[in-house]
Amino acid sequence: MKHLTILSKIENYMDRFTQAEKKIAVYIMEHAEIVPNLTTKDISNNTGASEASVVRFCKTIGIGSFKAFKIALVRDLTVAEMNINDFSVMDKKDTPYDLFNKVTYVNKAAIEATVSTLDKRELDKATEEIVKAKKIIFYGVGGSAVSAMDGAYKFGKIGYHAIMSPDFHMVITLVGHMEEGDIFVAVSNSGKTKDVLELARFAKKKGATIIAITKLGKSPLFKEADIKLCTPDMEQDIRIGSIASKMAQQNIIDSLYVICFNRIGNKVSSKLHEYSEEAGKLRR
Repeated sequence: MKHLTILSKIENYMDRFTQAEKKIAVYIMEHAEIVPNLTTKDISNNTGASEASVVRFCKTIGIGSFKAFKIALVRDLTVAEMNINDFSVMDKKDTPYDLFNKVTYVNKAAIEATVSTLDKRELDKATEEIVKAKKIIFYGVGGSAVSAMDGAYKFGKIGYHAIMSPDFHMVITLVGHMEEGDIFVAVSNSGKTKDVLELARFAKKKGATIIAITKLGKSPLFKEADIKLCTPDMEQDIRIGSIASKMAQQNIIDSLYVICFNRIGNKVSSKLHEYSEEAGKLRR
């Protein structure tokens, strides 16, 4: 594996590490691909160093926490080593199966990294707000519009008045009818998309709760949102399409859907069976 930003930095810092930190550094260099899925306790058990040493190791290389270190490592592993999302993909003559494996790796890495970027408390807050809501408007543009549309489709299945339209002017009229207790789910990888921001701010004025599905970081949308469900920053601004970011967004939406169905499924299961039977008639 070629050296990447974080791994190169670790190698350059070898002379500065304590003995315990060196054990951690060597382990990470040799097992970089699995480290994002480990805890400080796992690293401690695997190296013989203390959990406190793991935290000190991160601070020695200028990263404030092990969580932040894992996010940075995932980004390096995915973007720098297997970058399939910018124009450099044309530089290699990969076979279709090679590219399939690379896309699979990147999508898998995006989902696994979300375990580190998603705040459990924010997820709990989102669940509580959605369960008691009646109306949910999802909105995103570009690749994020696909995730938003999927959210509206899924929550509509379990009885919510769930809406998504790619037409900004249509959505702004719908937002005008929002009120306290309604949910506006803003989906934007960058957190800077003007249309999304304007609608989120308008929905907030109407009393709706703003849930942002956006990359971790102090973006305008991150600051506006009442609840932040954060994805890893794994894509460049100039890219051939939303791949890893869309996968992470949809994983969060799927999780919210399953969580809410777990809470209210007993109230809507008969309806689900009913329309499934009706839909089944169209396939006969």
